[in-house]
Amino acid sequence: MDNERASNHHLSGIIVIFGGTGDLTKRKLLPALYNLVCEGLVPENFAVVAVGRQEKTREQYLDEALAAVSRYSRNQIQAPCWEAFKKIIYYIQLDFLAADEYNKLQAALVQIDDKHTTGGNRVFYLAVAPEFFEPIVHSLHTYKLVGGERGWQRLVIEKPFGRDLPSAARLNQQLSQVFCEENIYRIDHYLGKEMIQNIMVLRFCNPVFESLWNNKYIDNVQILLSEKAGIGSRGGYYESAGAMRDMVQNHVLQTLSLIAMEPPVALTPDAIRNEKLKVIQAIEAFTPERIKQDVVFGQYGAGIQSGQAVKAYRDEEKVDPQSNTETFVAMKLYIQNFRWSGTPFYIRTGKRLGSNEGKIVIQFKTSPPVLYFSNTLAQQPNVLVIKIQPQVGVYFQFCTKKFGSSEEIVSATMDTSNDCYTNGNTPEAYERLIIDILRGDTTLFSRWDEVEAAWGFVDQIIARKQQVPGDFPNYQAGTMGPAQAEELLARDERKWWD
Repeated sequence: MDNERASNHHLSGIIVIFGGTGDLTKRKLLPALYNLVCEGLVPENFAVVAVGRQEKTREQYLDEALAAVSRYSRNQIQAPCWEAFKKIIYYIQLDFLAADEYNKLQAALVQIDDKHTTGGNRVFYLAVAPEFFEPIVHSLHTYKLVGGERGWQRLVIEKPFGRDLPSAARLNQQLSQVFCEENIYRIDHYLGKEMIQNIMVLRFCNPVFESLWNNKYIDNVQILLSEKAGIGSRGGYYESAGAMRDMVQNHVLQTLSLIAMEPPVALTPDAIRNEKLKVIQAIEAFTPERIKQDVVFGQYGAGIQSGQAVKAYRDEEKVDPQSNTETFVAMKLYIQNFRWSGTPFYIRTGKRLGSNEGKIVIQFKTSPPVLYFSNTLAQQPNVLVIKIQPQVGVYFQFCTKKFGSSEEIVSATMDTSNDCYTNGNTPEAYERLIIDILRGDTTLFSRWDEVEAAWGFVDQIIARKQQVPGDFPNYQAGTMGPAQAEELLARDERKWWD
């Protein structure tokens, strides 16, 4: 991260984490905050208040925090950094649903505010189950933790933001009564990843790409977000979500919008988000026939991964033995605007797949078969791959003559990709997003109209899926999904770039 950029915008504040003893806090938030402290990227006047329902002392919580940071931080524990971090961490026991306990929280925050001179600036981070969002926000308002005369107050919401458009609209209406839109940060950690942020730079700072970034030169675009892991202990959540709600509605559509957006008029948050919104609104509507033809749902069965047997989705904890929840989605969609009309976008995401990666593949159109037509390799297309994870970087494939007297045409590559260990410690997504929240930069956070458009797109597909249950399970764990996903591209005489 650009240290100068961060330091120029340091703002004092308290981050209040509801769900301070939860999995997200231990695996992501505490390690991210520790790393920010290590690198001097947090304000001098800053504190972290973990709020949880479990009764424990501050010392007990600090022991748990040390264990979490030791296990999950990208930086090893260093005594000076840990001592500095310890001094700004507090723990408050509170029943989220017991409204009268919020007076205790308010009194504690006032004391911490005075001690660290944070000026009344507060970030309320809801790292809790969605059913707690509304009662917590209502209590923050009722007991005047929001809207005072001093400082600013911001709300951070983790996904899922609703489970369909009506529920998302109800939730947004409730939150908007307490926080204005510019102070609601709907967090999608995927947007904090290095190469997701780099997409606009790659496009708009390189005329060699941007001049070709349209339907005249690009044959198709592929987005792959694959996971080797199954659902683990998240069966209860995943049964009501599935891959459409868990991945497509947020990570996939956000990535798609950055790839396909028009150049913004300025690098302001709203100018960028305006262009992203236009992409989602321009996705061609799916008729029932098109859903049947261009969308593939899957659910993993038992299989072998990394030499070990893994169980089927229906055998996972808290999963219905007859479940029709999808753990895989592949689809072809079109963006109906002047830049992209006629260019297919192929999307693939799922659990228990054969790879653990995120990438965007831009396949350019091939040259006319006039020159070098006798050499089939000459018709290998140019391909630009934006690698999101686990490798981070850009890969470009092009054609060249084989060295020597041979006239053979071969594919050559340029690759800037690096694993994290060869490229230094790449800042984790949450570190970048936390700094942006403190700075008040909403660029990497979803605006309500983006969320609304994304749910409108996803809901039409989910409704059709529920009418025609899938024949599950239909792919073996450790493969790249159902055979129908391969056929989706084969029909168009294309292939997935694996």
